[in-house]
Amino acid sequence: MALEVLDLVGIFVFGITGALVGVRKKLDVFGIQVLAMVTGLGGGFIRDVLIGALPPAALVDWRYLVVPVVAGLLTFFLHPGIERLERLVNIFDAAGLALFCVTGARKALDFGLPPLSAALVGTISGIGGGVIRDVLSGRVPVVLRSEIYATPAFLGAGIVVVADEAHLDAPWVALAAAVVCFVIRLLAIRRGWNAPLPRMP
Repeated sequence: MALEVLDLVGIFVFGITGALVGVRKKLDVFGIQVLAMVTGLGGGFIRDVLIGALPPAALVDWRYLVVPVVAGLLTFFLHPGIERLERLVNIFDAAGLALFCVTGARKALDFGLPPLSAALVGTISGIGGGVIRDVLSGRVPVVLRSEIYATPAFLGAGIVVVADEAHLDAPWVALAAAVVCFVIRLLAIRRGWNAPLPRMP
C-alpha cells in the first residue's frame, strides 16, 4: 500500500513537471495533458516492462491514469507567472526523481532482481519520464546534459538496495533515500554542479 501511495505521488509531481514544460512551450490543453501523462507514467512503464510486471500498473489501475490528468489540469488552470516556472519545474522534477528512484528500486527488489540491477531499474524509473518529456518538447534531455541528474537517482535507489541487503524494511528508509536524492539534485541545480565534460582542444 505504501509503495502504491509513493508511486501515485511520484506520478502526480512528475505530471506537474510535464505540464509546466508544456505551459512554457505554449502548448494547448491537449499538448499539456500529453506531456503530463508521459512524464508521470513513462518511468513506471519502463520499470514494469523491465521487471516483467505486466501489464504495467498504469494500465491495470485507473488511478494511475487519472492522477497525471488531474496534475495536468491543475497546472493548466493554476500555473504561476512565467518567470517562476523554471524554478517550480526544477523543484517538482527533483521530487518526482526522488520518489520514482525509490519506488522503482523497491519494486524491482520485490520482483527478485539482484541489488545492482534493482538500483539501475530504480534509476531508469526516475529518469525515464523526464527523458520522454524532453524529447517530445524539443529539449535535449536533462540526463544527457552535464547536469548532475542520474547520479542522485542512483544514490537514492542504492540506499534502498543497501538497506534491503541489511534487512531494514522500515518506512523511514524509503523517506531517507528520497530526501537524499531530492537534496542532492536541488544542490546540483543551485550550485551549478556538473558532470565532467570532455576536454576540448
